[in-house]
Amino acid sequence: MTAELHTLTGAYALDAVPEEEAAAFKRHLRGCDACRQEVQELRETAARLGKSLAATPPPGLREATLTAVSHTRQWPPLVAAVRRAEPTKKPSVRIALWSAAAAAVGALVFGLVTTTTEPAADPAQQQLAAVNSVLTAPDASTVKGAKPGAPTVVTSQSQGKVVLLAGDLPPLAPGRVYQVWLIGASGVHSAGLLAEDGPHRTRPMMTDLPAGIDRVGITAEPMGGSRTPSTPAVAMIDLA
Repeated sequence: MTAELHTLTGAYALDAVPEEEAAAFKRHLRGCDACRQEVQELRETAARLGKSLAATPPPGLREATLTAVSHTRQWPPLVAAVRRAEPTKKPSVRIALWSAAAAAVGALVFGLVTTTTEPAADPAQQQLAAVNSVLTAPDASTVKGAKPGAPTVVTSQSQGKVVLLAGDLPPLAPGRVYQVWLIGASGVHSAGLLAEDGPHRTRPMMTDLPAGIDRVGITAEPMGGSRTPSTPAVAMIDLA
């Protein structure tokens, strides 16, 4: 079993692994508790991100589509073949109308698909796309803390980004927030505050990955954050 299989958790969780590699990774999951837990947490995160982007279709769209379909012939009429003395130079009115109706339904369906699948300028959709690009990057590296429920960190040197999945952090005292720190040879740098995503859960955080960073830490800081860590780390992930 090669070490590369351990780096496929992000891509596998998003169904972005080729069929042959997916089969091999599925067999690997049967004997690797760490990867199995990572895949579960990544899928839960992707589901929460997708749920936050759910949109209600325009009123009447379903009825309009079904109405158009009900008035459009799906197959040409069954008629006996008739040998003509001369070739027909123009299509019949029936065929022309059928083609026009089919084109109209096709345009309606195409419009529905593109309306619901094209990337929009919504910040949440842009954030989801950016997180996915890191999780599925060819050089994505996943590191998880040793304790159950510990944070997971995914880094991509090609993307120059790091994604933090906070896991199950301890409940915060009133007036406190979780702050993320990037630690390396150049010192300790704040990556920002973790945003809440329900009771005792936080949203994934993505930030730039400066050169030389070898650890990611999380501390509980006063509301608004601190310039430097003021409390012991509640979690520390070694990237090396």
